[in-house]
Amino acid sequence: MRTILTWLAAIALAVPLHAAELGDDGLHKADWMRDTFKDLQEDFADAQAEGKRLLVIVEQRGCLYCRDMHENTFPDPRVKALLEEEYYPIQINLHGDIEIVDTDGEALSEKQATRKWGVLFTPTMIFFPTELDESLNAGQQAVAIMPGAFAPGTTMDMLTWVAEERYLDQSEEDFQRYHARRIQERDDGDTR
Repeated sequence: MRTILTWLAAIALAVPLHAAELGDDGLHKADWMRDTFKDLQEDFADAQAEGKRLLVIVEQRGCLYCRDMHENTFPDPRVKALLEEEYYPIQINLHGDIEIVDTDGEALSEKQATRKWGVLFTPTMIFFPTELDESLNAGQQAVAIMPGAFAPGTTMDMLTWVAEERYLDQSEEDFQRYHARRIQERDDGDTR
């Protein structure tokens, strides 16, 4: 009996508490992600209508780093609040065949678009400006691109840095300096 209880406890500990749900495409799904037709011009207009910024998150099936973001970073209350209140996030599959319309109007598959944008890693978060230039593709007009999985603090800082349009004047404080300052403030007890 003790062996069975030990075995059950080991299984329970191996299963993450916040297991991210997988969609039919094998990508992790979150309730704050928008399910759209993936026409980035329309998605941008919808984001603007809600007073939010368009955010594209590129992921792929079997991505351990994507799973980590969905299980450990995105559920953080501070990160989730920013994603829900400030952003209009849509998901793109790095190897997907669903047709999308890029910001420059070109219709192509998800995998063709991610190659065109130069996306090499998943997850990659592509942050859009407040004004869309329809002569540029999504990668060309991004105000910031965050490739890779990061902890909640780093992700929260990037979401805030973009939402506050700090990318417009980086002469005194680029993202790295901003992030270092925010870490110090959190260490000093300022939880803003």
